Amino acid sequence: QVQLVESGGGLVQAGGSLRLSCAASIHTFSTYALAWFRQAPGKEREFVAAISVSASTVYADSVKARFSISRDNAKNTAALQMNSLKPEDTAVYYCAVRRWAVVTTTSYSYWGQGTQVTVSS
Repeated sequence: QVQLVESGGGLVQAGGSLRLSCAASIHTFSTYALAWFRQAPGKEREFVAAISVSASTVYADSVKARFSISRDNAKNTAALQMNSLKPEDTAVYYCAVRRWAVVTTTSYSYWGQGTQVTVSS
């Protein structure tokens, strides 16, 4: 059974940084695309960033140049480095995986439970 566990969320002031981690219990992690999504109260879940099996990346325009996604297939982990955080980045952040291809919709097979990120102004 696939399990994803996010960590690293917390409270940070605007302009600060956080690093989120996603630990995956997947035997063939290297064959899964991984993405980060976020959901703020009263809003739909939205795409943040994704990394393919070949480590190519794609970002939402709202986080481009501020966030960086990475993966370590040897450790079955992924990370989202978030810099220059803004109050509008406040949300629950989720990691998700699907076999092979990156998509920017919520069409991912497995999801973590989420980790709260709060950015104060």
